[in-house]
Amino acid sequence: MLNTLAPPIAGRARPRHDDIFAIADELAQRFAATAVARDQAGGTPKAERDALRRSGLLTLAIPREFGGLGASWSEMLTIVRRFARVDASIAHVFGFQHLMLATVRLFAGPAQWQPWFEHTARRQWFWGNALNPLDPRTQARPRPGHYLFAGQKRFCSGALDSEMLIVSARHADDQRLLIAAVPTARSGITLLDDWDSIGQRQTDSGTVQFEQVRVENSEILADPGPLTTPFSCLRPLIAQLTLTCVYLGIAEGAFDEARHFSLHEARPWHRSAAATVGEDPYVLNHYGEFWLGLESVRALVERAARMLDDAWACGDALTADERGRLAVSIASAKVAATRIGLDVCTRLFEVTGARATHAALRLDRHWRNLRTQTLHDPVDYKLRELGDWALNQQPPVPSFYS
Repeated sequence: MLNTLAPPIAGRARPRHDDIFAIADELAQRFAATAVARDQAGGTPKAERDALRRSGLLTLAIPREFGGLGASWSEMLTIVRRFARVDASIAHVFGFQHLMLATVRLFAGPAQWQPWFEHTARRQWFWGNALNPLDPRTQARPRPGHYLFAGQKRFCSGALDSEMLIVSARHADDQRLLIAAVPTARSGITLLDDWDSIGQRQTDSGTVQFEQVRVENSEILADPGPLTTPFSCLRPLIAQLTLTCVYLGIAEGAFDEARHFSLHEARPWHRSAAATVGEDPYVLNHYGEFWLGLESVRALVERAARMLDDAWACGDALTADERGRLAVSIASAKVAATRIGLDVCTRLFEVTGARATHAALRLDRHWRNLRTQTLHDPVDYKLRELGDWALNQQPPVPSFYS
């Protein structure tokens, strides 16, 4: 059952594939102009989400034959990084847009995902996330031809101001996981504006409440279903790499702002023999370490993105071994992005000085955003997976987090 409430976007031509990075950079400049104020305000970035709708970039990863731009995953992830440099929340919901579409593609048959892709491209739908497999509070009770979903889901990024939701529930009889695609405006769905974290303040990652929501059998993603084949098991890896690109973008943005402040605002310490901050040997040492760390993460991320492109191109022919090696590559990038990103976002104040702590600058938002997001998937468990691979050549067992 498709959402017919949202009309097609009139007067908007589909952008050319060659223009996607120029469009993304123009949007990033717009987002940067208000990012500090919006970080303080929190809430839904409605104007920014509407700008994404008008841009056509919501269809970036949808194949051209279904009305999209037909971009590769590496191209989409590059844009996530560019957005994250200036606005980590927008980067998060933009990346999750394509993760939700990938969920439909990987877990459903063509009769389901093709119409959803076409409607998304025609109407510029935003997709939100209410799939949280670790939250069992939503139960699905079977009825003839449909289910009734009842309960709550937390951490539902991008659910507010969306047209479609990917939702999950536990079957009331046997507790197996069910995943469905439903219109956000469906009767019984309530989006709670209760997200108030120290970081990622405009991801709308609050609670979704389900009150006897009718979900048709045709809306359940059951062919092939969640994590049933090596190809369908790409879904968690796309999620992991998308977030890794958010982390890297945050760190790159923090570096850019610190560098600008160091060159234009900071002053040498009174004991320094340097005439400018740019000549201070201790400051140069910090920047050298920042650069080395970021270059290392960039190399890992770009390798993982190329491997994801190759894995996606394999389709159903993807093997478990190929999927496992991709999982190791992405886990390596994610651990490095977390550790180095947190280091850069913390130590940036050592190269900018006390004046950089002025509240109006909100340079702390980079650390707050990265710290908030990275806590949702502990690095310790990623390191355990990498250790098992390094010592025993055992790839990560597919799950919604690996």
